[in-house]
Amino acid sequence: MVIPVETFFLNPSAQGTLQARIQQMVAEGILSGRFRHGEKLPSTRKMAQHLGVSRITVTLAYTELLASDYLVSRGRSGYFVSENAPEPPDFGPLASRQDKVDWDSTLSRRYTTGPRLDMDKPADWTRYKYPFIYGQTDASLFDHANWRLCAMKALGARDFALLTQDQYDQDDRELISFIARHTLPRRGIIASEDEILITLGAQNALWLAAQLVALDRKTVVEDPCYPALRGLLRQAGAEICPVPVDQDGLNPDALPVDTKVICTTPSHQCPSSSTLPRARRDALLKRAADMGAIIIEDDYEFEMSFLRPPSPALKSLDEDGRVIYVGSFSKSLFPGLRLGYLVGSAEFIREARALRASVLRHPPGHVQRTAAYFLSLGHYDALIRKISRAYAERRQITETAILHHGLEIAGKGAHGGSSIWMTTPDGTDTVKLANALRERSVLIEPGAPFFAGPDRPSSFFRLAYSSIPAQRIEEGVARIAEALAQPQRGG
Repeated sequence: MVIPVETFFLNPSAQGTLQARIQQMVAEGILSGRFRHGEKLPSTRKMAQHLGVSRITVTLAYTELLASDYLVSRGRSGYFVSENAPEPPDFGPLASRQDKVDWDSTLSRRYTTGPRLDMDKPADWTRYKYPFIYGQTDASLFDHANWRLCAMKALGARDFALLTQDQYDQDDRELISFIARHTLPRRGIIASEDEILITLGAQNALWLAAQLVALDRKTVVEDPCYPALRGLLRQAGAEICPVPVDQDGLNPDALPVDTKVICTTPSHQCPSSSTLPRARRDALLKRAADMGAIIIEDDYEFEMSFLRPPSPALKSLDEDGRVIYVGSFSKSLFPGLRLGYLVGSAEFIREARALRASVLRHPPGHVQRTAAYFLSLGHYDALIRKISRAYAERRQITETAILHHGLEIAGKGAHGGSSIWMTTPDGTDTVKLANALRERSVLIEPGAPFFAGPDRPSSFFRLAYSSIPAQRIEEGVARIAEALAQPQRGG
């Protein structure tokens, strides 16, 4: 039987080259059982005409499927589904299913309560012309060629045996060594290798720290702050206490006397971008010591300090071992990397390592080794310089456009970063504003989710310039100003 060519469709949202997408299309048909052993595929000519691609592309895709034994070639007869191709098991007729479990009483805990942690960023954000959204990067800035070479090197014969072994709770020694000798000293931190743990990004690092120190303890968070932090602290059983920040960040004098955990972003407050002055840093450490409190320092975006050098990390001033430091490569490399690190006293890291091992053992070894090569060969520093230059240009254009169109900045950071914290006239609902702007291909982040409590301010929003090309910034800001000038509709 010949499989009709009309049954083949390329998924428009699939990733990869045309050749890879054709391979995936055929392989999925075989794996799902739609194409059976011995059935004949359309000729390369017919398939190419049907899909609107070149014949050589189809030929190459078929050749790859031959090599993996999904297809066989029979002389001039064409291509057939191989007898050795995998096929789904035959379970016979499946019973109809109806979920009769009372999940409200069955689930011992729920993790879907509260505001969405992704700030409702659209998955297809790249199709928007003016994406002022934080946490995404411009792929054109990334050094893809050298990352690929480092990945190939990590998967080479020299390292492959190590990567295929079960490391249980251990991390890549090359990566740990680089962090200890190069990354941390730049923040004024001296740490031994048993005081460092690799994590799946900053989020995982914060979760580990919260699980270990925040249970049933009064935990201060900045208000506003990273929204997901409140969620993971709630999951950890912490007693959350929001403390408002001012133009200088967290005020140590405002901390309740019974505070046991303090979560802070002193070098680059999230989202206002304020920087904690040295006097407040010293005061915060002293206040924490007096209360016997632990400090969790999230030092995000310190690499993006293109205006002037960043302030030393709070951890660098810590003489008591009470600061738990969180760092990440995901923001400076690419978000999907999900690679971060925890730094703390050896006893804390030992417990964090054991907790991590009970959940995921360790981040993938080949990702750690690829990152280690990318860092140690100097590609990371070169990339940071390139990104910093691009961000400095985009920030200048953004600030000029904001001034020209009469918008108001609430906080922009003394050292740099990748976003500006904006405020709007009283009475503005930036959720409705964001919805209206989406219709004009503009994305912004409403500020309300950053705040705690039921009466969250609605007039703030975050304007990020990391993912938008420089030449589109001025027009994007102009569209925001136009939308603000119009009466708001229901959102």
